[in-house]
Amino acid sequence: MRKYLALTRAGIMEELHFRLGTFVTVLGNLIYLTLVYFLWKSIYASSGTDVVNGMSFTDTIIYLVLATALFNFLEMYIVWDMSRKIQSGSIILDLLKPIKYHRFNFFNYFGNNVMMFFSTFLPTFIIVFIITRGAIRVGLNMLFFVVSVVLALLVNYHIEMFTATISLYTESTWGINIVKESIVLLFSGATIPLVFFPEAIRRVVECLPFRCIYDTPLNILLQKPGYTPDSGLWCMLGLQLLWCVVLSVISKLFWNFSIRRITVNGG
Repeated sequence: MRKYLALTRAGIMEELHFRLGTFVTVLGNLIYLTLVYFLWKSIYASSGTDVVNGMSFTDTIIYLVLATALFNFLEMYIVWDMSRKIQSGSIILDLLKPIKYHRFNFFNYFGNNVMMFFSTFLPTFIIVFIITRGAIRVGLNMLFFVVSVVLALLVNYHIEMFTATISLYTESTWGINIVKESIVLLFSGATIPLVFFPEAIRRVVECLPFRCIYDTPLNILLQKPGYTPDSGLWCMLGLQLLWCVVLSVISKLFWNFSIRRITVNGG
């Protein structure tokens, strides 16, 4: 584990080095959350009721604020980085390292995730908990939430790796990555809670892996019906684990097949 811990430490040091970037991210999120607040305030005001699809205005804002913080925590830039490395040829240096490329990439970015957890998600959670006066119940749900977030991180990582591998064919993945991010943010519940989706669409979305990234961890944290130990929690965690295994196999098979096609500087 020494080499993996070294990669994680390097990721933490890198994140500490670019502190201004973290500040700009936090500032941008504050502007985004302000817009979200007034948007959903208008939606609830026009609905004529205090509860929409089982969620009050306070529940929705708590969900979306934590979803934004969770997005900053889980976000990886593997697609952008791999595309640039393929164009420059520096990816060869990573492939020559005495460590599997998938593992190297994961632990290299894991340090960034650790720093973002302490710099964005944890402060946001504490502020929301204080402002809402304990609206988020604290108990075993916190432990299950941590487990769910780890699984969400793995699901997100393998989706990133699958998308990044496409750059071996295209060299540039800007458009592909934009489409991927739009799909993930929409169908994971990061921008709109899944309970607001039409019934037919929601049933389809619930079968996809994207909900495992944001919707499942947040509902476990907020102890929504169907996400507690006595009403579906184990099924939700099992579904996350299943998608971790499936996406891991798919992304590795796709990588092993596609790496044969790599070209660097015309070589």
